[in-house]
Amino acid sequence: MNTLALDPSVLLGRLYISFWVPTTLLTAALLLKLPTIIRLWRDPLLRAVGGVLLFSCTVFVFCMPAMIHRMNVLTGVPNFSAPFCYSLIAANSGAGLLFIVTWRNGLAERSAAIRRATRWIVSGYATVVVALWVLFLLADVPVERVRDLDTYYARTPFMREEILLYLLAHTVACALSSRLIWNWVRDRGLDPWLRWGLRLLGAGYVLSLLYDASKVTAVVARWLGRNPDWLSTDLAPPVASFSATLLAAGFILPHAGQALHDRCRIRLAHHRLGPLYRLLRSANGSGPRFSLRARTELRLIRRETYIRDALLPLARHVDPDLTDRAYAAALTLGRPAERARALSAAVGILDAIENGGRGAGVDAEPTCLLKDIASISDALRRPKDLATIRSLAAATPGPERHGAGVTVPE
Repeated sequence: MNTLALDPSVLLGRLYISFWVPTTLLTAALLLKLPTIIRLWRDPLLRAVGGVLLFSCTVFVFCMPAMIHRMNVLTGVPNFSAPFCYSLIAANSGAGLLFIVTWRNGLAERSAAIRRATRWIVSGYATVVVALWVLFLLADVPVERVRDLDTYYARTPFMREEILLYLLAHTVACALSSRLIWNWVRDRGLDPWLRWGLRLLGAGYVLSLLYDASKVTAVVARWLGRNPDWLSTDLAPPVASFSATLLAAGFILPHAGQALHDRCRIRLAHHRLGPLYRLLRSANGSGPRFSLRARTELRLIRRETYIRDALLPLARHVDPDLTDRAYAAALTLGRPAERARALSAAVGILDAIENGGRGAGVDAEPTCLLKDIASISDALRRPKDLATIRSLAAATPGPERHGAGVTVPE
C-alpha cells in the first residue's frame, strides 16, 4: 500500500484552493458594492459591508506565505507579519459580526440596542487588536515561521496567549454570525436571492468554525506533546479559502442575482410584446425609432407606449359580438378562461386591422385590450389556434361576420 497516499498533508494538498480564488471573488463583491457605498456613505449597513469586504480581501492578500515572508524581510523583524495578520483576522471578524447585526435588524440600527451592540463589537475587537501587538512585543519569537507559526510557538510564553486570543476572537464572531444568519434564513418573507445568499454566508461561517477547530486542536496537541501539525498547516488553509469563497458568493449573489433576474424579466417582457408590436407597426406603416444601443428598460417602455397608443383608436373598430363568439369558441376548444380572453381579443384586433378601421364603429371599451397586452401578444404566437377560433366564430350565428383573416406575424 502506498503510505504517501494516506498522508493527510498529501490528500489535503490535492484539495488546496489558491488564496487568489477567494481574493478575486471578494474583490469583485467589493467592486459591485463600492459605487453604492460611496454614494450612500452615511448608511451604517453599507459602511459595514464595505468594511467586511475590505478586511476580507486584505486578510487573504497579506496571509499568503510569500507576502508573509516579504513583510518580515521589509520590516527586518522576524514574524512581524504574525500580529499584523492576526490583527487583520480579528478586525475582519468584528466587521463581519457588525455587518450581520446591522443587516439583520435593517432600519433598526439606529435603536439604542443596536448602537450599544455596535459599541461593544467595535470596542471589543479594537481591544483585541491592541492586545495582540502588546503580546507580540512581550514574546520571544526569533525564528521566522511562514506556514507553521501557530504550532511552532504554541508553547512560547505570550505568543501562546496571542495565538489563543486571535482564534478565540475569530471563533466568537463566526459562531454569533452563523447563529444570526441561520435564524434569519427561517424567515418566510425573505427574497429568494437573499435567502440563498444567506445560506452561502451561513455555510461559510460554519466552515470558518472548522478552521478554528483545526487550529485550536493542533495547538492544544502541541501542549500535550503531540504533533498533528497537518491540522494547522494543511487542513486550515484550504478550509479558510473555501469558507471565504462561500462568503464572497453569499455577498455577490443577492446583488448580482437580483440584477440578473430584473434584466431577464425586462428582456422577456420586451420579447413577449414582439408579435403585437410587429402587427400594429405593419398595420400603421411606422413604429418608434430609437438606437439599438438604448437600454432595454427604455426599449420596453417605448414598445408598451406604442402598442397602447395604437390600440386606443383601433378599439373603436373591434366588433364586440365577434370577440364574444371567439371567446365562446376558445372555451369550447378547452382553453382556460384567461387564455380564451386573450385569444378573443387577438381575433378582434386582427379583424379590425383587416377591415382597415371600417369595422363595428362602436365606442368599445378599450380597457380589456389594454389591460394585458402581453397575453394578447402571446396569443398572436398561436396562428393555428387563432385560425380555428375565427372559423368557429364565423360559423356561429351573429348580426355580422367579417371575411377571411390577416396574416399573423410570427
